[in-house]
Amino acid sequence: MPLLEIKNLQIDFGRGLNALRAVDGVSLALEPGKTLCVVGESGSGKSVTALSIARLLATPPAVYAGGEILLENRDVLRMPSAELRQIRGGLVSYVFQEAGASLNPVFRIGNQIREALQLHRPEAATNAEIIRLLKLVGIPAPESRMRCYPHELSGGMQQRVMIAMALAPQPKLLVADEPTTALDVTIQAQIIELLVRLRQQLGMAILLITHNLGIVGDIADEVAVMYAGQIVETAPARALLRRPLHPYTQALINSVPRLESTAGRLATIAGAVPRLGAFPAGCRFHPRCPIARPECSQSPPPLVEIEPGRRVRCPFWNQPAASPSTLEPLNP
Repeated sequence: MPLLEIKNLQIDFGRGLNALRAVDGVSLALEPGKTLCVVGESGSGKSVTALSIARLLATPPAVYAGGEILLENRDVLRMPSAELRQIRGGLVSYVFQEAGASLNPVFRIGNQIREALQLHRPEAATNAEIIRLLKLVGIPAPESRMRCYPHELSGGMQQRVMIAMALAPQPKLLVADEPTTALDVTIQAQIIELLVRLRQQLGMAILLITHNLGIVGDIADEVAVMYAGQIVETAPARALLRRPLHPYTQALINSVPRLESTAGRLATIAGAVPRLGAFPAGCRFHPRCPIARPECSQSPPPLVEIEPGRRVRCPFWNQPAASPSTLEPLNP
């Protein structure tokens, strides 16, 4: 049984004639102990989908317009407030981007971790447990670091503290929303390596939100590609990186810089993700698509399973793109 199963999720902002659909029919599943990466450009609906798992979106303006979010076969959208408080942190924890903006600047990091423990594991709210958590995420000299304020730590250390806080309640699902944003590439690699190690050590599942396909091969078991509020492709990570099917996935992979490349200019995707309320008719990617045909603007394509474990939202997925390319995992 999946730990997390999202079925035909629909999320609007606003009501009635002013409603703007940000998430349109998203379906995902995540098994215990596995990692699912949701990738796409900014504005694709990734973070809105992630926040909805524990119903963290403010309502209003957000409206859960349809679908189901099942955590251990319990529908989050129908949970009372008391049950929601139990799963937030207890069953599913979050690591947000830009940890410096999420940590409270006027409290020492040890006290902030202690608060997470007091809410979900009050018997473990001790200095010894705080030190153990800081050691777990690779923070040196945790006995002294727990007395630091957030501004006294580097960006990478702040993100490790956020991960320690998320792990304090011992969740079964860790949602990491762009956890490497604003970090240099060396620290990004360290954070991804840390998440991989923690998943193996603790046996938890990870839902990783990112726009960077370059890190997917190192951590993901499955990948879901989002564009304009919809899933456009899902596949096992290695299969998707070696043979992307949807033109948008191909374009994302082509735009990842490569060390061996001698080209003067990086590949880009023309245009931008359409804003809410201005989605084009038919396929939402067709104005930017290198293989678009006249019929692409007529009717929206369904998400079709073309082989076991692979779904794609494009009837012309087997037509070559202008410059097809693949991205091998960094650790094949």
